[in-house]
Amino acid sequence: MPDFSDGAEVTEVTHAAKREARTALLARRRALSAPQRAAAAASVQVELVALVRRLRPRLMTAYVPVGSEPGGPELPQVLHGALPPGGELLLPVLRDDLDLDWAAWAGPDALVAAGRGMREPDGPRRGVAAIARAELVVVPALAVDRRGRRLGRGGGSYDRALARVPATALTVVPLHDGELVDALPAEPHDRPVRAVVTPADGLRTLDAALGPGPTGGRGVAPHTSAGRTRGR
Repeated sequence: MPDFSDGAEVTEVTHAAKREARTALLARRRALSAPQRAAAAASVQVELVALVRRLRPRLMTAYVPVGSEPGGPELPQVLHGALPPGGELLLPVLRDDLDLDWAAWAGPDALVAAGRGMREPDGPRRGVAAIARAELVVVPALAVDRRGRRLGRGGGSYDRALARVPATALTVVPLHDGELVDALPAEPHDRPVRAVVTPADGLRTLDAALGPGPTGGRGVAPHTSAGRTRGR
């Protein structure tokens, strides 16, 4: 994929490159069989649960994966179960302006169908700034490059949300194998993430995207279980 600098002027070439990349990545995900998706979801869940247990965040955010997204639809329940006593998990609620509000996870029965095929909590809204208190932020993407630039689905919702995340929080994207790439087309408003989780390689921090880590260092040591180093 072509390399575009973070400060590049927004051009039709960049938009076309993003559209082309999205089309290819979505086709690749749709081609995965049900057993492949299930195996990938299980691996991603193991890695993220281990991360939550190490960081012990008092507040974290995640989302409900749909379709071919890595992690499986039960991901919020799994992550909530790994939180320390009193820990809270917030899930996104898509607003009419495509920004993200947030509401607490209250179990699978409290999820309702929403736009773009997503499922959202139906509890009280916490406001768009609620993510600013998160210590761990799990973010969807179709791909991430080695500088932490993520490719979403084009709505810009998470770029706005990530602009509110403190530098001390860890932002991590669950991916399928092959979706951590060398470079992605980028625009000035694109917000980088600091780590990814893949089924084969587990948690990988992205050196070029790292600032101060969530515990004052430079990121999180990778999990090495089973010989491994994990609008939208």
